[in-house]
Amino acid sequence: MSENKKSIEEMLEEVDGIIDSLESGDIPLEDSFKIYEKGMKAIREINGRIDKVEKKIIELDAGEKEDEA
Repeated sequence: MSENKKSIEEMLEEVDGIIDSLESGDIPLEDSFKIYEKGMKAIREINGRIDKVEKKIIELDAGEKEDEA
């Protein structure tokens, strides 16, 4: 992993902050759209990373089952 790439946990904290900002209602509408877009990008990145991890787990699990057979 590159040094400047955030961890999933850091990205989830960022999304939590974005949600709090949007829920506060103190942000102008145009800024809200920009913040929302940033949050959606982060969520897509998080989902992509989780999908990769799930695929690796499935592959490892399948490999273990082959070894047991």
